[in-house]
Amino acid sequence: MKRREFLRNALTLGASCAAGGALMGRAGSHVAAGTFLRPPGALNEDDFLSTCIRCGRCGDACPNRCITTFTRDVGKDFSLAPGPGEEGTPVIFPRRQACMLCQGVPGEYLRCTDACPTGALQKISKEYESLQKHVEMGIAEVDHQICHSYNGATCGVCGRACPFPGKALKIGLYERPTVNPDYCIGCGLCERSCIKYPQAIRIVPRHKQFESQGGTLAGLLKTLLSGTA
Repeated sequence: MKRREFLRNALTLGASCAAGGALMGRAGSHVAAGTFLRPPGALNEDDFLSTCIRCGRCGDACPNRCITTFTRDVGKDFSLAPGPGEEGTPVIFPRRQACMLCQGVPGEYLRCTDACPTGALQKISKEYESLQKHVEMGIAEVDHQICHSYNGATCGVCGRACPFPGKALKIGLYERPTVNPDYCIGCGLCERSCIKYPQAIRIVPRHKQFESQGGTLAGLLKTLLSGTA
């Protein structure tokens, strides 16, 4: 089945999920106020936790200083605490600092992935095709009920921050943002740039998709897409 055909079928299925999700709250309300991302190139969560040696080299290599070591103290600002096996692992809090995908930085590969000694972060080239194929940190989700552009004002800041403008994040009439799950890789630059507080656009981490969103369509799509090529 072709990717576009798969998406059409998933959208049909997702409509039913969306209807059920509407009973559970507004769009985006299932994304916790405190969420974290894994750095780009991270293995699936279970494999990542068993492969990462908590050495901190990825954080040291990050030119944007967005990767931090997950401890109870670090998580306090986001009402988070490390779960089983998560203590000392590298995380990104995109509202604090997002992944810039090493753009404008010398080198062929994303620096964190190049520094990882165990393969917990798989080495990824900074080329557009490679980023699109291999980076799956999460997916952006817009809360229409608090986004300025959906409520009588115009903004569009998130669209200008997106490294894949017009593809991952499209800006339409009144500068209303629309996320395309086929291109969004979850770098978090849109969330970091949002001028709304609390932010109207958030990244749903790959390791929390679908379950953390209470079954929203975005989570369903990305979860299903992660198993297709």
